[in-house]
Amino acid sequence: MSFPTSIKQYQQRIGPVSITYEVAGSGPPLVLIHGLAGSSWWWSRNVKCLAQHFRVYVIDLVGFGASQNGHPFVLEEAAAVLVQWLDHLDIARAAFVGHSMGGFVVADLAADWPDRVSQLVLVDAAALPFDRQARHLPMDMLRAVRYIPFSFFPILLADTCRAGPVTLLKAAYELLTTDIRAKLVHIHTPTLVVWGEYDMLVPLQVGKQLCRYLPGAEKLVVIKQAGHNPMWDRPAAFNQTIIDFLHSSPANHT
Repeated sequence: MSFPTSIKQYQQRIGPVSITYEVAGSGPPLVLIHGLAGSSWWWSRNVKCLAQHFRVYVIDLVGFGASQNGHPFVLEEAAAVLVQWLDHLDIARAAFVGHSMGGFVVADLAADWPDRVSQLVLVDAAALPFDRQARHLPMDMLRAVRYIPFSFFPILLADTCRAGPVTLLKAAYELLTTDIRAKLVHIHTPTLVVWGEYDMLVPLQVGKQLCRYLPGAEKLVVIKQAGHNPMWDRPAAFNQTIIDFLHSSPANHT
């Protein structure tokens, strides 16, 4: 199957921060948001396929990837920055896909600005408080490494270095200590929850719990033989899951 190859990169100044993002395809807007230590690279196995159906925007959150401008990442400000970015591009509403920490960000966005989110996809989302103590996190991460394909390690290492320890530790701390459960129950946006079968970092049980909090959750799709990054581990299955949902689910008209 042939995919469009035209992917353009842009930078947009938003107040004190600068956002780097890539654009491909045409059609309804679809925004992909990476997780902790991530970047647009994490979606490199998905963009060209999704761009056959949508106008795909892939953003590097402030402090990550190519959005390096000395301004610190603030988890609770991330959704507001995305809304300002939408305004600059004159995008009234878009579908959002958020992975891991990006799932937290887009859930926060859907709760506070429901009129800007037509459909929502939460992928192995770190949107619920961790029920394990922070001291267990390093061991959880070591277990998760077992399910990371060797091909992904160069990207993970490069993005970790680009973000740096200060940004990573600050973002991880905020993610571990910020509770948005009270917001989740107000998200009526049509929502798909996607999880990797072997996610050891944010286990499948979290995905099942997340569905119970979300009034708009339509279903939970488990990507077989995938870990915490199903969009990389099993791109064909992941891409088709996203396409099917966005085509079949009615858009939010809040």
